Amino acid sequence: MDTVDFEIWMFIAGLGIFLFGMFHLETGLKGLAGNSFKKLLQRFTDKRWKGILTGSFVTAILQSSSLVTLLVLAFLGAGMISLQNSLGVVFGANLGTTVTAWIVATVGFKLDIADLSYPFLAIGSLSYLLLDSRPVLKNWGSFLIGFGLLFLGLDFMKTSIEDVAGQVDLSLYANVGLWIFLLIGLITTVLIQSSSAMIVIVLSALNAELISIHQSVAMIIGANIGTTSTLIIASFNGTADKKRLAAANVIFNLVAGAVSFLLLRQMVYFTIQYLGIREPLLELVFLNTLINLIGIVLFFPFIPAFARFMNRQFVKSEPSGTCLYIKNVDPEVSDVALQALDNEISRVYTLVEEFILDCLLIDKNGNHRSSRIRNIFRAEKNLLETYAQLKSIEDEITDYYTQIQRFKLTQSEADLTANYLIRVRSMIIAAKNIKDVIPNIKEMSDSEDPVAVEILGRLQDFAVKNLNKLSSQAPEGMGREEISKLQREYEDFYILTVNYLYKNIPPKAQLSVSVSSITNAIRKIVSALEELITSVNHPESTNNMGTEPAATVAGTLPTGSQVRPPQGRD
Repeated sequence: MDTVDFEIWMFIAGLGIFLFGMFHLETGLKGLAGNSFKKLLQRFTDKRWKGILTGSFVTAILQSSSLVTLLVLAFLGAGMISLQNSLGVVFGANLGTTVTAWIVATVGFKLDIADLSYPFLAIGSLSYLLLDSRPVLKNWGSFLIGFGLLFLGLDFMKTSIEDVAGQVDLSLYANVGLWIFLLIGLITTVLIQSSSAMIVIVLSALNAELISIHQSVAMIIGANIGTTSTLIIASFNGTADKKRLAAANVIFNLVAGAVSFLLLRQMVYFTIQYLGIREPLLELVFLNTLINLIGIVLFFPFIPAFARFMNRQFVKSEPSGTCLYIKNVDPEVSDVALQALDNEISRVYTLVEEFILDCLLIDKNGNHRSSRIRNIFRAEKNLLETYAQLKSIEDEITDYYTQIQRFKLTQSEADLTANYLIRVRSMIIAAKNIKDVIPNIKEMSDSEDPVAVEILGRLQDFAVKNLNKLSSQAPEGMGREEISKLQREYEDFYILTVNYLYKNIPPKAQLSVSVSSITNAIRKIVSALEELITSVNHPESTNNMGTEPAATVAGTLPTGSQVRPPQGRD
């Protein structure tokens, strides 16, 4: 009895050491090359087949399909990758996890792996503990600790199973259906939350001749289905994208598992008779790889249709809020969160630009959107609703900014997030300036007075010209000289337009639109465009502007010496 208890605890200890080794291995690799793998996932996932290959490669290196799936979810939420291509990455990640089994089968059962683990543990532990000030070497230490613990845990499990293998009569299991072993593999994987660890357990049992090849393959199929529980658990109370990806992963593994289970005996026969793989351990890991390949082959042609189907699911779980990108991205993944913020800022600029044009009753080409008769009945409520939406987006971005600040950011990342907040504030101020003169613009548009109509036309032309100019500058930002030049142009336009108004006021008469309404419209529209200068600038361009705000014309309107009372008519 004591012997049995010892062997059970030895097996559990081996499992724990193995899982702890996987943790250290993942942590070390994330520190050494985490950003590189993020860039790789982002760059090489624009095609389905690229997504599958990239997912397989990155998972094979990191040995964590959960980590890869987390990154894919972040990219998906930020709009950096489509659901269609993210499915390819997740399917490839299932294939990448089989690398652990190949390493264990080819090395773990051929050598004295306990002795092999000692140098890794010795060097890794010392590096991890003594080189805290050298992050790269510390990460290498974590990687070596993980590698050593993997082998040490494997040795514990292998030894404990070999000790009891001689006490088990295999004939007792001869008539047990293979589906029982499938369930054992599934349930055990759900409990230990690691398909890699389950595969090592099955390999150990197969090596000790505790189970047959057919039974071990059935357990592997169960393990592949059971590993989806990790993502299912993570998707509880998650976003719609997370639930879609989790459900897609479950469907993929269920289909691949069902097909493989139905063809299990034929697959084993094929590998022995036609491929000549007679070593049980190699045969098992080959079939494990083949099972995932079958799933990829079955799903690959239908990924676009499958993605469309999944997009229609979990609609009720879509995150609330007006923003499109940041609500789907975990702020802890800082670089992806910043990309989501950048996408959101670009969207806000587009919305503000459209709002300004709507208020001015024109499109981006300067064409009038509607006739004067329709302008009379134009619903001001819709424009005010649009402005309220812009304010709501600003509040959500500000809240997201505070969430990002809770995590450790580099100085450049902190500067970038602050710049994003400055830019979105400038956009909202620009929208407010336009919103404040909606009644003045409507009054001028409805007027028959030639002066009011002429000035509104000038304002519309000026707005279209400069919005197009600012849009073309947005990707690169502007330098100090370009900013100063634009500010001078805005000041000159303001002076000329107000002078035109003053010179063309009819003597001893009043315009059908009050002078104060027209001057207010001129000032606010110019101020709005000036605020947009800040909104299209990147940090380096903003820094070049010094400490003065962008809106110098709006803040210091020309004095009486610049805008002269009328001396006559043009």
